[in-house]
Amino acid sequence: MTELFFEVPRNYADPSAGTLRLFGRSVRKHERPTIPLGLKELEGMEKLPYFVYLEGGPGFGNREPQDSSLTRYVLNRGYQLLFLDYRGTGLSTPISAGHLMTLGGPQEQADYLKLFRADNNVRDCEAVRKCLTADFPEDRKKWSIFGQSFGGFVSLSYLSKHPLGLREVFMTGGLAPIRRTAEEVYRATYKKTIQRNQAYYRKFPEDAENVHRVVEYLRTNSVGLPSGGILTAQRFLSFGVSFGAHGGLDSIHSLVLKLVADLDQFGFLTRSSLAATEQHNPFDTNPVYAILHEPIYCTTRGAASNWAAARVGGETEDFLWTQDESHVPKGRPIYFTGEMIFPFHFETYPELVDIKEAAHILSEFDDWDDLYNEAQLRRNDVVSP
Repeated sequence: MTELFFEVPRNYADPSAGTLRLFGRSVRKHERPTIPLGLKELEGMEKLPYFVYLEGGPGFGNREPQDSSLTRYVLNRGYQLLFLDYRGTGLSTPISAGHLMTLGGPQEQADYLKLFRADNNVRDCEAVRKCLTADFPEDRKKWSIFGQSFGGFVSLSYLSKHPLGLREVFMTGGLAPIRRTAEEVYRATYKKTIQRNQAYYRKFPEDAENVHRVVEYLRTNSVGLPSGGILTAQRFLSFGVSFGAHGGLDSIHSLVLKLVADLDQFGFLTRSSLAATEQHNPFDTNPVYAILHEPIYCTTRGAASNWAAARVGGETEDFLWTQDESHVPKGRPIYFTGEMIFPFHFETYPELVDIKEAAHILSEFDDWDDLYNEAQLRRNDVVSP
């Protein structure tokens, strides 16, 4: 494994604006041939074709290569594997409230954050590809990419803007809604979220009452968290993002069980239980997710998110609590929300409180660059297994 750092323009449209640092890990299979290899064979091993993993998110850096199930599979098929942290994540000039505050006021912070969408992720990848393959044979200069979740969105932007750099593209769980607005996306998402809530309460029917107990306690008590921030009913009910993950129903049930056990025995929530809640929706350590989640659906100029998830949630009785936590349903289960961001997150997470004004500016911004080129996507001849 080789750890790599690259310098790229902060703003590709204005190279004089400074640079950002990207971090990646390049992994190759360790070979010990029985027969010593000649110079030509050794050069061939050095210049194995690259396979690049594009993480989900937006806002998360890569795991260690040994922790990815993809590593062994890819290496055994003759590639070298690159895990590249997107700008603003992992070790790639990570975004934090502390750093943003040094850039100026909310508008300056928002202007900086506009540079961290998929279009610039793709430009970064192309810059790195040209650097790493500069002395490769022509048939190995192109590389293969694997987009997981948000990585699939990046893959479609890559196919739109720089298809000549790609040999093949794999995507899993991340086919971007190219012609859909943020509102349309969330209307569909809320329908699926209702289905996942119904599955949750079928599996754990006792939690219909237990969740009500937790919500009522949080509505009537101010609950601080060990690392700062506040555990409100709204923040708690947004943990349903876990419903989309393997074992997600069970993880929420385990948390509810832990909280209710505290209320039964002590009448308050213990530090142990509160620490467990902080593991859900880690926006304090990955603020990019909260800041840029809705802008990934603003795919053309003239499209602003305007807190789409919150607005659409207010259209249905099941999710009126996203507007006001006193509006929880009576006599029936309370539904958790899914993979969505709300203004109240910027009131309850310490890392987000300081940048909430910048987040509001971004929610109203509508002059985004196009993320996709439909004509190019239609005529692309990159293999997409």
